[in-house]
Amino acid sequence: MSQDKEETVADIQNLATQAKDIADRLGIHKFDVYGATVDETSVKVDQGKADQVKASNRSSVTVRVWNDQQTMGVTSTTDVDPAGLELALKTAYEASFFGVKENVPDFSPEATAPIAPSTSEVTPQVPISDLLEKLIAAEKDLMAVHPAIVSVPYNGLAQRRSDRFYLNSAGALRQETRSTVSVYLYSKTEEAGKKPRSAGAFRVAHGLQDLDIEGCLKEAADKTISHLNYEKIPTGKYRVVFSPDAFLSLLGAFSNLFNAQSVLDRQSLSTPESLGTQIASPLLSVCDDACHPENVAAITFDGEGTPTRRTPLITDGVLTNFLHSAGTAQRFNTQPTGHANIGAKVTISPHFYHVFPGETPSQTYSLDTAENVVLVDDVHALHAGVKALQGSFSLPFDGWLVNKGKRTSIESATIAGDFLELLKSIIYVEPEGHLTPAGICPYIWVEELSVTGD
Repeated sequence: MSQDKEETVADIQNLATQAKDIADRLGIHKFDVYGATVDETSVKVDQGKADQVKASNRSSVTVRVWNDQQTMGVTSTTDVDPAGLELALKTAYEASFFGVKENVPDFSPEATAPIAPSTSEVTPQVPISDLLEKLIAAEKDLMAVHPAIVSVPYNGLAQRRSDRFYLNSAGALRQETRSTVSVYLYSKTEEAGKKPRSAGAFRVAHGLQDLDIEGCLKEAADKTISHLNYEKIPTGKYRVVFSPDAFLSLLGAFSNLFNAQSVLDRQSLSTPESLGTQIASPLLSVCDDACHPENVAAITFDGEGTPTRRTPLITDGVLTNFLHSAGTAQRFNTQPTGHANIGAKVTISPHFYHVFPGETPSQTYSLDTAENVVLVDDVHALHAGVKALQGSFSLPFDGWLVNKGKRTSIESATIAGDFLELLKSIIYVEPEGHLTPAGICPYIWVEELSVTGD
C-alpha cells in the first residue's frame, strides 16, 4: 500500500473516532457519514497552444442523524475538522425533528458486510506541462492525417483522483481511492462546397502511461474521414445496427426501467409487476457490474456503504432485477444492490453496464454482407429527443448507410421509435463486446426503425 493511501486510511479512522466522540457528547446515538474528495486537473488546446487549464480540489461530506423518534435529518458540509463535524452533527440532529415520518431511510443491512478488495490502481498525478505536451502533439497529429481536417475544436486531457469513505455509528467503516486519466478528441473538416463534418473518440485509463492516445486519435480520424463523402438518405423504415456507444446512450436515457425508486414514484416504464416478464428479445442480456475488470472507474461500495456487485437486469429478454438502495430494497422485500447515492434524498443510478448475448440466435448477421442497413454510430440531443416516461425517442444521429460492407455517410437524419418495442425487435446481438465509458456492449441489430432524412 502506498504511503498516501496509508495516510488516507488513517485519516478516515481518525474521522470515525472523532465522529463517535462528538456524537456521544451530543447525545446522538445513530448517525452516518459519507464523504468524497476529488482532485482533478484538465487541459484543452487550440491550434498548438494551451486554451484552457483547470485544477480543482472538491470535497463534500453528507451527515445523517436519527433521533429517538427514528426520524432523520441531513446536512452537507465541506469541513471535516472536529468543529465542522460537530456543527454538521448538531444541524442534522435539529433537522431530524422535521424529517419525514413514512419510509424513513435507514442504515443498509449490508453496510458492515465484507467488500471485494479494490483492484483500482492509484497512479501519481503528472505535471500539467506533461498533459499539455501530450494533447498538443495529439491535436497536431490528428490535423495532419487528412487535409480536410482543419481543427480539433473539442478536446481534453484530464487526470482525476478520488477518495471516498462511509462510516456509521453501528461500526461500518469503508474507504477507497482510485485514479483515472481520460482523453477526448473531436475533429472538424472544411471542404469547398461541402458541409463541415465531424467525429470524435474517447479513451480512459488508470494512469497517463496506460492511456491509449494513439488509438483515440486513429478512431477520431477514421470516423471523420469516413463522413467526408456523404449523401442524403431517403425517409423510410430501415434495419438498424446500433454501435455500443449508441445503444448504451439509449439504455442510459431509459434507465428508469431498472430504477426501483422511479418504479415506486411511478416515474418508470416498469411497475413492480414487471419483474419476471419478457421486456426484450430473448437474444439480449444486460447486467450492471461496477466491479467489472474492464471498468477503470470501478467502485466497491455505494453511498450507503452497501457493497457493489454484478446485478442481472435483463436475462434472455426477461426483466430480472431492479437497482436498489437500502430503502427501496426494504419496500420490495429484497436486498440492496449497491446503487444508492446519499444526499438530502437517496437516489439510485447505474454504475457500468455489461450487455451481452442471451439465447443462441437462429440467424447471424454481418455488415460485410447486409444490404441497405443503417449503422448508428452516435445519437445526439438526448435531453430533448427522449420522452423517458413515454418510452419514445426521436434523435439526430451520426452514421452510415451500409451496403455489402460499403459505408456511405448519412448527411443528416433522425431516428425515431419506442424503446420497449426496440428491445423486442432485436434480431441479433453480436458476440464481441466493446469497451465504452458507459460499459461494455456489442453491436446490436434491430429489425426496423423509422429514419427521417433531412
